[in-house]
Amino acid sequence: MAKKTSVKVRLVPELKPDSAFNYYVKKPTAGEKVKIKLRVRKYNPSTRKHEWFVEKKLPPHSK
Repeated sequence: MAKKTSVKVRLVPELKPDSAFNYYVKKPTAGEKVKIKLRVRKYNPSTRKHEWFVEKKLPPHSK
């Protein structure tokens, strides 16, 4: 069986991590980007602004 080339991560707003809105993205499992935590500027519909989103661990039930 082949190894996975990406893993699913959750992006939450940097200023309000307990917000109801978050993004799910794929991150590579090999290469130089593995050790770097994602930090992306995306749209948050709850505040209706573009904000910084940071990578957080997935809850244990969503694997």
